[in-house]
Amino acid sequence: MIDMKEPTDKKTILITDDDIAHRTMLKVNLLQDGFEILEASDGDEVLPILDRHAVDLILLDMKMERVDGLATLNLLSEKGYCVPVIVLTAFSSIESAVEAMRRGAFDYVSKPVDIEELKFTISKTIGFKNLQEENEQLKERLEEKFAFDNIIGQSKAMKEVFATLSLVAPSDATVLINGESGTGKELIANALHQNSLRKDAPFIKVNCAALHENLLESELFGHEKGAFTGANEQRKGRFELAHKGTLFLDEIGDMSLTTQAKILRVLQEGEIERLGGSKTIKVDVRLVAATHKKLQDMTQDGSFREDLFFRLSVVPIDLPPLRERLGDIPDLARHFLKHYVVKNRKDIKGMQPQVLSLLTRYEWPGNIRELENTMERAVILCQGEQITPGELPTHMLPEDLREQPVIPSTGLTLKDVEREAIRATLEQTGGNKSQTAKLLGVARQTLLNKMKEYDL
Repeated sequence: MIDMKEPTDKKTILITDDDIAHRTMLKVNLLQDGFEILEASDGDEVLPILDRHAVDLILLDMKMERVDGLATLNLLSEKGYCVPVIVLTAFSSIESAVEAMRRGAFDYVSKPVDIEELKFTISKTIGFKNLQEENEQLKERLEEKFAFDNIIGQSKAMKEVFATLSLVAPSDATVLINGESGTGKELIANALHQNSLRKDAPFIKVNCAALHENLLESELFGHEKGAFTGANEQRKGRFELAHKGTLFLDEIGDMSLTTQAKILRVLQEGEIERLGGSKTIKVDVRLVAATHKKLQDMTQDGSFREDLFFRLSVVPIDLPPLRERLGDIPDLARHFLKHYVVKNRKDIKGMQPQVLSLLTRYEWPGNIRELENTMERAVILCQGEQITPGELPTHMLPEDLREQPVIPSTGLTLKDVEREAIRATLEQTGGNKSQTAKLLGVARQTLLNKMKEYDL
């Protein structure tokens, strides 16, 4: 049974730290400011305390013996707790703080802790609405988010995309979205659905590159009980789930020829059969496909069916890479800045002019996804009211800026921080370079070059 606390105007802070001396120092200082203090000596004590007490804020040390900070954040998320968390981390582990904020922490404070900085961060954090309320607000704004007017771009190439979208969205025409990885193909597909006559029906998506051929067929068409080992019950496929709505097939260029033939049948006849079944099932689905590959070239070497290509590309939409729409970068950067300032509860007013100059000079091999990750990282690392070049990845900076200390008192250069960030992320991903590049917001080749430069 949960113990109910007596009503009080005081805010309660749970200090979670396995260093008793450090925990006591924080407690003494925060008691002086009128906070009520609860203590936990490790991450595994947090949930039981939350079950018994109303807690307004958690101070969470990243390094603990039994359950560390990241694991504790995972537990809080799994159990549905929305208590704001400030993580405490050594500067050498700054990238773990970035990861913690991606997992739901509100902010971080570097150790050794500056008490005045900590108190300021607490006062800034404690009044914010919880994440659950924010998620509900985001759901309510779904249609607004995917309106064509809210897809950012004033370049000539994007205006042509918008013109095509406005014409094709109300129809049932099959659409093929072509574009490099990170150009926003899924955003366009979702906007097509939200602006169609099917917007009140499901929008179902499948990444064809993420699944083995047999698993992909089961995902798309469903299966009957006993169709294969492990098929313990009947299961509907994505086509059935998308009935009357839209099915988005991402990276369709990675689909096998066998599955391509089955997709062609659905487009021609509007019907499917579940794996292991003989019953024909009618489906009414609008198909939107996307790929970063050149499907027309693939039809020449036989790796993609020509008849399916023509069926898919009734209306082709070509998304330009970010390097071909550099004029859109300032608006995109400001959009992501505003989003992540709100998400991370930061008091950041804008960017220094030099930052925008550096962003528009970079070629962005990872396209919009890389720009978004770069702005998220910059917001998390920023300690002032403006984003500076110091918060950008080192490979975006000219040589004269790369040697400047990030924080004068530390003596660490940007290269030092970047090397540590790469090393720590590689360790986190078990050496998976693709996943490491994604977490750091850089292209895989950029990561490989940096690993060579830093002898990692």
